[in-house]
Amino acid sequence: MRAVEITQPGGPEVLKPADRPKPSPKPGEILIKVAAAGVNRPDVLQRMGMYPVPPGASDLPGLEIAGEVVDTGEKVCALVAGGGYAEYCVAPQAQVLPVPKGLTMIQAASLPETFFTVWSNVYDRARLAPGESFLVQGGSSGIGVTAIQMAAATGNRVFATAGSDDKVAACIRLGATEAFNYKTQDFEKEILRATGGKGVNVILDMVGGDYVPRELKCLADDGRLVFIAYLRGPKAEINIDAVMRRRLTISGSTLRPRPVEFKGAIARSLREKIWPLIEAGRIKPEIYQTFPLEQAADAHRLMESSQHIGKIVLTV
Repeated sequence: MRAVEITQPGGPEVLKPADRPKPSPKPGEILIKVAAAGVNRPDVLQRMGMYPVPPGASDLPGLEIAGEVVDTGEKVCALVAGGGYAEYCVAPQAQVLPVPKGLTMIQAASLPETFFTVWSNVYDRARLAPGESFLVQGGSSGIGVTAIQMAAATGNRVFATAGSDDKVAACIRLGATEAFNYKTQDFEKEILRATGGKGVNVILDMVGGDYVPRELKCLADDGRLVFIAYLRGPKAEINIDAVMRRRLTISGSTLRPRPVEFKGAIARSLREKIWPLIEAGRIKPEIYQTFPLEQAADAHRLMESSQHIGKIVLTV
């Protein structure tokens, strides 16, 4: 089969087309003929040698795919632990979902990584409840556009930050009540203004570093801050007294190394709670650009430029 492999740790140029043996599914797995594969930040980190492949996973990048089940022809999308940048990929049956009605394969391939991540962190860990307020940092990223739409569709007041006025406008179009340009506005002041000084109930953060003490000030009493990345660094200084007095919860997670059973539970929640909202048109995949599989290096260059709004997808 055709695939794109990481020839050595480095820049986008280390992604090269290759011929690989077609993978064989193990018990509990299915073989999927890939039509499209999503591109995500962890792919970039893996390419740079900064995100180790879990034991037993393919060394090929790619954490989400859409295509046809080889044995049945069923159209599906799936979260995988690697191997998505290829013509064929195996996926644990528990992590496979039907392509939502009305969606193309390209749109379906953009769903699993961000939808599994947002559900796991915002709803399972941070327990965002209907009627609560929510802030997502990096609202125009793949995670961000998913989080905005999902939270708006589940009855929450949504705020977002982004790095340009165009991206701010996109966040509002996707369902944010207000969005703030972090280069020209102080999100801490804006959140407190917009919430009458109360703060938000939940923050989803992929920035870390010096954002953390400011985020704690943006939280309402009993608020929850959950980390999924740390683009500004993994270390921060916090006021423990404020955490105690205001009963704040700080949490975080990584998804890729978790067991199939854990991801399967997320898949069941998504199918029950979120897939109907997609099929009703209340949540729509936001595709910024597609590239042929062989041009994966160009897709990575675009992702690293942070110019995109929404998802980047490879077509196979």
